[in-house]
Amino acid sequence: MAEQVHTTAEVQHEGAHSGAFPPFDSSTFASQILWLAITFGLFYVLMAKVALPRIGGILEARHEKIARDLEEANRLKADSEAAGAAYEAALAEARKKANDIASGTRSALAASIDAKRHDAEQGLSTKIAEAETRIAEIKSKALAEVDGIAVDTAETLVSSLIGEGVGRDEVAAAVQAAK
Repeated sequence: MAEQVHTTAEVQHEGAHSGAFPPFDSSTFASQILWLAITFGLFYVLMAKVALPRIGGILEARHEKIARDLEEANRLKADSEAAGAAYEAALAEARKKANDIASGTRSALAASIDAKRHDAEQGLSTKIAEAETRIAEIKSKALAEVDGIAVDTAETLVSSLIGEGVGRDEVAAAVQAAK
C-alpha cells in the first residue's frame, strides 16, 4: 500500500509538468492578447483621466508655490537690503553727528582752556610785577641800610682794633670813599 501512494503522487507530480508554460503556450495567445489590451486600456483610461491630471495639478501647484516663494524671497531680500542701506545711512549720520559734537566740544574746551590760561598768565604777570616792585623796594631799603650797617660795623671794628672811639662822621666818609 505504501507503494501505491507513492506511485500515485509521482503520477500527479509528473502530470503537472506535462504541458508548456502557459504564457508561452501558443493556444492561449489570443485570450492573453485580449486581456492585455483590455487591461492596458483600463490602465490607460485610469491614468489619463485620474492619475495624470492629479499629478499635473500637484506639479502645477508646486510650481506656483515655488514661484510665489521665490517672489516673496526676492521681496524680503530687497526689503532687507533696503533696511541694511537705511541702517548704514543712519549709522553714517550718527557718526557724523558724533564727530560734529566731539569737534564742537573740543573747540569749546580749547577756547575755555585758552581763556583760563590767559587769565592765569595775566594774574601771574600782575603778581610778578608786584613782587618785582616789592623786591626793588626791599632792595633799595636794604641798600640804604647797608651804608648804615657798614658805618656801624666799621666803627665797631675800628674801636675794637684801636681801642679808642672814632667819630661816626669820619667812618661814614671812609665808607662812602670805599664804594
